[in-house]
Amino acid sequence: MQIKKYSGTYNIRSYECDRNNNLRILTLMNIFQDMADNHAREMGLGMEYVLSKGLAWVGSNYALDIERLPQMHENIRIETWPSEEKRIGAIRDFEVFGEDGRSIIRASSQWILIDFKRKRPVGLRENLPEYEALPQRSLATEFPKLPGVERADEEAKFRVRFDDIDINKHVNNAVYALWASESVKAAFRLEHTPRHIEIAFKKEGHLGEKIRVLTQQDGLRSLHSICTYDGDDDRELARAVIDWN
Repeated sequence: MQIKKYSGTYNIRSYECDRNNNLRILTLMNIFQDMADNHAREMGLGMEYVLSKGLAWVGSNYALDIERLPQMHENIRIETWPSEEKRIGAIRDFEVFGEDGRSIIRASSQWILIDFKRKRPVGLRENLPEYEALPQRSLATEFPKLPGVERADEEAKFRVRFDDIDINKHVNNAVYALWASESVKAAFRLEHTPRHIEIAFKKEGHLGEKIRVLTQQDGLRSLHSICTYDGDDDRELARAVIDWN
């Protein structure tokens, strides 16, 4: 199957923006997921197809370079495409263009195909229709291992809400970026916006669980460890690194 880039346009609505008139990171990542799902369906390997085979796509990594965030009422264009294939993982890239046509956000994501019941990775070629990735990266990254938090300068606590859960019955990937960015000091968050974000997803989060985000702040870089707590099987769900403007 010959693959082309999938493109879509969005008009940024007022309720999708934060107090500084910037598109929320949570909404940006949800748009990425929507674009990826639409393209995968067009390719014949979307959510409906994999679920019919007892499989599921699970995100393992995200990386974003943000020159600036779109603003209220701005018309943006987003392109996405599968850029590389590994034995059990697929890399999908994104690029966001502002109303003036300039590239403003570049992102890359890595996805694993798993057996839904066994929660085990399976090979792509044995389980998907044939397709050929486009050998072009919007963001050159191999998703290196993210550092752990060595000291907790800040600690934020959340509880997993019903609206945090997606169709796979666990916390949606976009929520982790929100939790990480919300866990710095309020005064710092008011004056800074993310410039680069990396997230590594490790375990699933479930409805009602208590979440603790430990944050190490070193100047304009923050490290985050997102964990469950106060349970019988407390575990680290994700790690994140954010470089701030």
